[in-house]
Amino acid sequence: MGKLLLIVNPTAGKAKAKDNLLGIVDTLNRGGWQVEVHVTRSRLDAMETAAARGGDVDLLVCSGGDGTLSETISGMMRLEHPPRLGYIPAGSTNDFASSLGIPKRALDAARNVVEGTPIPVDIGQFCGRRNFVYVAGFGAFTEVSYMTPQEKKNLLGHQAYMIEGMKSLANIKSYHMKVESDEFSMEEDFIFGMVTNTTSVGGFKGLVARNVALDDGLFEVLLIRTPTTAMELTNILSSMITKEEYNEYVHRFLASKLRVTCSEPVDWVLDGEFGGAEREVEIENLTKRIEILAGNVKKS
Repeated sequence: MGKLLLIVNPTAGKAKAKDNLLGIVDTLNRGGWQVEVHVTRSRLDAMETAAARGGDVDLLVCSGGDGTLSETISGMMRLEHPPRLGYIPAGSTNDFASSLGIPKRALDAARNVVEGTPIPVDIGQFCGRRNFVYVAGFGAFTEVSYMTPQEKKNLLGHQAYMIEGMKSLANIKSYHMKVESDEFSMEEDFIFGMVTNTTSVGGFKGLVARNVALDDGLFEVLLIRTPTTAMELTNILSSMITKEEYNEYVHRFLASKLRVTCSEPVDWVLDGEFGGAEREVEIENLTKRIEILAGNVKKS
């Protein structure tokens, strides 16, 4: 039997992983794995555990939300030869699981760990010292993901983000920035920006691009310039909802590297967690760095 380390966040979602833990372990055992369980106790525990123990197992599996997945992969990035990764989503939104086609039900996702197809995925490097899995963003609404209380996420799920997001509309801040990549350069005032490698952000599909490859070495970048009137803001929101191909305030492009400079510190969010306040940011795509077991199992 191969060695498998299962990292579980007991507070993610509505405690889905904890409630289904015995069934998950049984499914993995029946699939031929010798399972050891580690229950996280605090923030960054998943990262530290993956870094310390990941090199000793044949398969690493994490169960929790996107934040737990991000921590686990950040820990794996410290390893010279990281193992394959399985993911059992148990959070409120689970954007990256959706991109991978991983079932939402815990036991179906556990079966996917046993039977799923390994695929390589790109990982983001932020300022040369941190990693993100599917999104790095700044500006309007980005603070919602890490400021929304966990109990509200557990109670309302995706609606919790919508409620907190509406509250932040009145406090939209503009940032004067210079954004540069190999093929794009713009110095403007922006209210929002995100660098993604996912088909879904905040539960919304196709927000950045319709055809997203998780292993092409490119990020999908979305920037929104600062509107000058309420009508312009309304038009921006409308174009985002209807996924219009062109809007003079909305810029979409692909990039393997990105440099963002601002005269003041800007708060960034990495995979739904606070990533720090930075004046200068460099983001790089690390191509096909981690193998994840993607979904090909029919739901029961």
